[in-house]
Amino acid sequence: MVTLLEGGAYLVNGTDIVPDNAKAAAAIKAKTGKEVSKEEARRQTIAYGILESHNTSGNMEKLKIRFDKLTSHDITFVGIIQTARASGLQKFPMPYVLTNCHNSLCAVGGTINEDDHMFGLTCAKKYGGVYVPPHQAVIHQFAREMLATGGGMILGSDSHTRYGALGTMAVGEGGPELVKQLLNQTYDINMPEVVGVYLTGAPVKGVGPQDVALAIIGAVFRNGYVKNRVMEFVGPGVASLSADFRIGVDVMTTETTCLSSIWKTDKEIEEFYEIHGRKADYRELDVKETAYYDGMIQVDLSKVRPMIAMPFHPSNTYTIEELNANLMDILDETEKRAQVSLDGAVEFHLKDKVKNGKLMVDQGIIAGCAGGGFENICAAADIMKGRYIGSDGFTLSVYPASMPVYMELIKNGCAAALMETGAVLKTAFCGPCFGAGDTPANNAFSIRHSTRNFPNREGSKLQNGQIASVALMDARSIAATAANKGVLTPATDFDGEIGKYKYHFDSTIYANRVFDSKGVADPDTKIQFGPNIKDWPAMGELPENLVLQVVSEIHDPVTTTDELIPSGETSSYRSNPLGLAEFTLSRKDPEYVGRAKAIHVLEEERRKGGHPCHVMPEIKNIMNPIKAKYPEVNHTNTGFGSTIFAVKPGDGSAREQAASCQKVLGGWANIANEYATKRYRSNLINWGMLPFLIGTGELPFHNLDYLFIPDIRKAVEEKNDDIVAFVVKDGAMTEFHLKLGELTDEERQIILKGCLINYNRV
Repeated sequence: MVTLLEGGAYLVNGTDIVPDNAKAAAAIKAKTGKEVSKEEARRQTIAYGILESHNTSGNMEKLKIRFDKLTSHDITFVGIIQTARASGLQKFPMPYVLTNCHNSLCAVGGTINEDDHMFGLTCAKKYGGVYVPPHQAVIHQFAREMLATGGGMILGSDSHTRYGALGTMAVGEGGPELVKQLLNQTYDINMPEVVGVYLTGAPVKGVGPQDVALAIIGAVFRNGYVKNRVMEFVGPGVASLSADFRIGVDVMTTETTCLSSIWKTDKEIEEFYEIHGRKADYRELDVKETAYYDGMIQVDLSKVRPMIAMPFHPSNTYTIEELNANLMDILDETEKRAQVSLDGAVEFHLKDKVKNGKLMVDQGIIAGCAGGGFENICAAADIMKGRYIGSDGFTLSVYPASMPVYMELIKNGCAAALMETGAVLKTAFCGPCFGAGDTPANNAFSIRHSTRNFPNREGSKLQNGQIASVALMDARSIAATAANKGVLTPATDFDGEIGKYKYHFDSTIYANRVFDSKGVADPDTKIQFGPNIKDWPAMGELPENLVLQVVSEIHDPVTTTDELIPSGETSSYRSNPLGLAEFTLSRKDPEYVGRAKAIHVLEEERRKGGHPCHVMPEIKNIMNPIKAKYPEVNHTNTGFGSTIFAVKPGDGSAREQAASCQKVLGGWANIANEYATKRYRSNLINWGMLPFLIGTGELPFHNLDYLFIPDIRKAVEEKNDDIVAFVVKDGAMTEFHLKLGELTDEERQIILKGCLINYNRV
């Protein structure tokens, strides 16, 4: 089904894989009649050509990328624009689309959500952007329909910014990276490695894009095979997939922790652009005669079977057939894994879902940028046609990804066919993907064609003793399960016909509802602020020395951004930095906020010109051994704050608030064995936080310990990577060492200034 090649490989003539070994040169010459160096072959990938055309540095090893377009949604665009405004923003220098698909439900927090929407509309007018009102389209579907271009690059403030199937290299990053683009700065990265995804065969009936995606995620996530790399989809199997199918696989590449994705394009994609009235935006993309990849994933599409990702991660994958054949064993293993994720905070069980040897499901959801596509919903309608979900506890909700998709489902009868079964069709909304819609009952089991199944992504709250769980599946198998009244069923068991429906895109609704400035700014427009929209608090520069208290210690194998700052109803506070910060780590470590605030008062007192000992006399016990070894240290040259330790933080969402909430509570650093994603590490840096690394093994410190880091400012300035630090405890100082990893000159300046706002402030 999925095979990973050890080491690199050459792809010759688009069809022949030649492993990178001593025989490679001869094999390539035999096939092409030419000799090619590895360096030359690296330049023959699709990814290299697109990156080269967007690089402004003149050095393909150290990229400085300018994107063609930007896109954000209503959880992120307020903070981004507020940050850019504080740095002197006058006009959006490129097309910037503000969609409203996350906080679409204007119910939580009073007027908060709609206030944010009006902020977005008035900013689109003032600075020359595009505003997509709530319920019109989820962010990524609008981008596919209206923004993607062959050979282009798009930067989005959502981790699932992936339009590679359409020939667009898209990257999901934290908001500060979009701020840089708005201020005519660049996205600075080393040239990423490129991994080929070589597709052969064609999917069997009943297998959909989520099945292929989960099979790949299950094979590559844990071993980091594509981490921070570009996934390039090639091979003869690509031609067997429709545009919608490719899009459904592509959007899920985010869950592999890759940097971006790109696909070869063909007449299928050309037709997609033609259907959407943008044929001129199509560009044929393919690898050159001999291309080199730093890894190769081989996928035989004909062998993929309906998949399920069990709670609580998209990589926790099985075939549905395998799960049903080993039901109690796999459920028992899932329950044990869950207790690690949940820290044993609540009782969690799945084995009681087994009735008469069958796994019973409580809820089905087909939604969002992954599941809400036209073909997925049409296939679900065909599978369920003439059946019904029953009047028991099982429910099914379907969210088309955009109003144009919804309109076509109404016109072709698929919407009616679904509604006749008892399913509910809802508007374009991302809520089910992040815990703000369709929250099931306590300990219920939900199957979803959506993007993630982390804890609380279905809306439950551990701190209230609530837990429900999500398994990821394809729309086809969700429909088969619904047709079977909640008995887990793979779509390959469906013996009827799944039709092919012609899609007709009607852009009229966008023309009637979407505000498009056409790039013309109106500086006289007054921005509409709501009472919850707050400016970022003042943040100081990095001091000469730091005294940090460890206020949370997390030993989970991976810590997600959902655990660092919860999604769901907290999203309503994303435009209020201090208000949102109250939720930091609330579902993982409820004591964090109080501890961070307690040490932060020392820094607040110091910045006012006072003495930290005046607000916390016991800090003398920490400072005395420090002063004995470093007599020059005092409260004028030493900052006070907090840090957390996590084994591997930052998997999942691109949300900058996972870092900024720590910062506004006085966080100066994270300490980790490694960072799960580039985007989380970038968020730390852009908020002036030190992304420390520490070797694996027993930690030299523990929760609530104090750490002293002398001459940290000098270390950042002088590019020292070996950082001397001390644990200060019981009147003694124990030395240990940290690293910062590679930092660009600009990133160092951002850290020294205290944050990106300070770096850019005019």
